[in-house]
Amino acid sequence: MIPSSTLFLSATDTTIGFLSQDPRLLDRAKQRPPTKHYITVYPSLTIMKRDFRLPSGMRRRVRQSRRTTFIHPGGESFRIIRDPRHCLLLERLGWAYSSSANLSGRSFDEAYARSVADIIVEPLGAPGLPSAILKIGRKRIRRIR
Repeated sequence: MIPSSTLFLSATDTTIGFLSQDPRLLDRAKQRPPTKHYITVYPSLTIMKRDFRLPSGMRRRVRQSRRTTFIHPGGESFRIIRDPRHCLLLERLGWAYSSSANLSGRSFDEAYARSVADIIVEPLGAPGLPSAILKIGRKRIRRIR
């Protein structure tokens, strides 16, 4: 069993990131205020459905999306992971909070990220582009990033 108070450094489906079930660990690693929210990542829709109920008109869009983060009408953000390597870790955890592996507002520094993480999932690879962010409404979707 993996303890929930562990900070992982892993290649995510979009970039290199920190993963943890404890948001305070992410706050400390990124040196950012605890008032900001993190993206919750899930390995499948069935696990995500325990936490969120999607508007019926948006379910197909979420199901077919790749590398896309959605902001739920309640304000929480989530992403369904399709990358098989990244899913291996998430299936063991069930879900996790995710963030890029850098200090808040700065670019990626691998030495810093390795020094802060409890567990490093190799290979890390190179940082990629961040995910698209879409805000879900009852009737429409608005692109944020």
